Amino acid sequence: MRRGAGRFPGGRGLPFALGRPPASTPPASPARHDILLQIKNMVKLIHTLADHDDDVNCCAFSSSLLATCSLDKTIRLYSLSDFSELPHSPLKFHTYAVHCCCFSPSGHILASCSTDGTTVLWDTQNGQTLAVMEQPSGSPVRVCRFSPDSTCLVSGAADGTVVLWNAQSYKLYRCASVKDGSLVACAFSPNGNLFVTGSSCGDLTLWDDKMRCLHSEKTHDLGITCCDFSSQPVSGGEQGLQFFRLASCGQDCQIKIWVISFTHTLGFELKYKSTLSGHCAPVLTCAFSHDGQMLVSGSVDKSVIVYDTNTENILHTLTQHTRYVTTCAFAPNILLLATGSMDKTVNIWQFDLETLCQARIAEDQPKQFTEDWSEDDVSNWLCAQGLKDLVGIFKMNNIDGRELLNLTKESLADDLKIESLGLRGKVLRKIEELRTKIKTLSSGIPDEFICPITRELMKDPVIASEIFRLPRFWSGSVIVEAKFHYSGGVVECSLRVS
Repeated sequence: MRRGAGRFPGGRGLPFALGRPPASTPPASPARHDILLQIKNMVKLIHTLADHDDDVNCCAFSSSLLATCSLDKTIRLYSLSDFSELPHSPLKFHTYAVHCCCFSPSGHILASCSTDGTTVLWDTQNGQTLAVMEQPSGSPVRVCRFSPDSTCLVSGAADGTVVLWNAQSYKLYRCASVKDGSLVACAFSPNGNLFVTGSSCGDLTLWDDKMRCLHSEKTHDLGITCCDFSSQPVSGGEQGLQFFRLASCGQDCQIKIWVISFTHTLGFELKYKSTLSGHCAPVLTCAFSHDGQMLVSGSVDKSVIVYDTNTENILHTLTQHTRYVTTCAFAPNILLLATGSMDKTVNIWQFDLETLCQARIAEDQPKQFTEDWSEDDVSNWLCAQGLKDLVGIFKMNNIDGRELLNLTKESLADDLKIESLGLRGKVLRKIEELRTKIKTLSSGIPDEFICPITRELMKDPVIASEIFRLPRFWSGSVIVEAKFHYSGGVVECSLRVS
């Protein structure tokens, strides 16, 4: 760092230090560097399975086994203790591609479905077939799922038919169909009260456990590819009402998060929550971790993205697959992730719990002061900004931290009905200050390179070595008096105009 003398217009030269950072973006601060290292070391590839002869379509975990299925017509079973293939694997029955496989909650039964129009139940201990259930229409079966209590199995077919089977008697219980498209996705709510199906036309359809259609809504313009419930409730409510997160993904390159509640007495409620847009190509698969803290997705862009479900930040991006990522699944009791691809492989990833927690906390820090605010936090913020009169309006519209950051001048006027132009302007300025601070903190640029007034990156920052006072100088027709204070890597500037 060189030293010299600078001169303000009309003023005398004063000693100060001139620091010129490189033209490129400054390196991350030590704290930010530690965060990046934590995230990098959070997950590691521990094994690759390469036994299939064609695209891997699906993978599923039980407490002790991993199952994979493929276009090669087979299902393979592996032990989680050492990832060795079981003696009775591969399982062979299907005459065409196997699209999906899933374990019963106990892990004793495995279901698989195929283009051949059948859903087969297997005994996982010896590989024997327990039942062969034919889709009534004979249409290719694209997806199958067990209910949480193992009493039912749902199968969805290319012609839009969805069948609810009795998983004990192996008999057809109910049958229905969606209006348009093939059924390609299915998930049961954790309490088993309802299940959701997704179609190639983009419709998300909710069914109760008696196969009654509760609701249907177009959610992905180009078609749904997968959906999954988080096993952990978002919150409890009155009369035992529970809310669960649902993730859906599709050909529109997006993952959408929904909040669903349902009871037979109070009915159901489906609310859109947010959209995750980390992928740059169609998203083919998504899955929640068993504790509900992570959401993972795989895409045509060949990547796997791990999200924190609470903050919706990206924790990690995995890029080891060489072709489309078609499936992903978390193990129920240990932090293992399996990802399958059209490259014919299944990768097994292990998460380090301690590092994961540290990375999650570190990644939360830049945004938690605003995005994680409750409605009460927003009310307190309004009072601190001298906007106490707006507390009631914000409360009435359930504005929390995330909604606060998304407010615009149109929503303030049209939705919140704030008539005063000046009041709307003040609110927007305060919100913009919050956004700017989040952007600055998230960038990883050391604060000493950020202008303390505009919060923009400084090209030629001046670092003062001590507190000093500039003499008054003329600037046009006014006298400007400036005072700088350097403390803790921050230059503070105050101006008085007279």
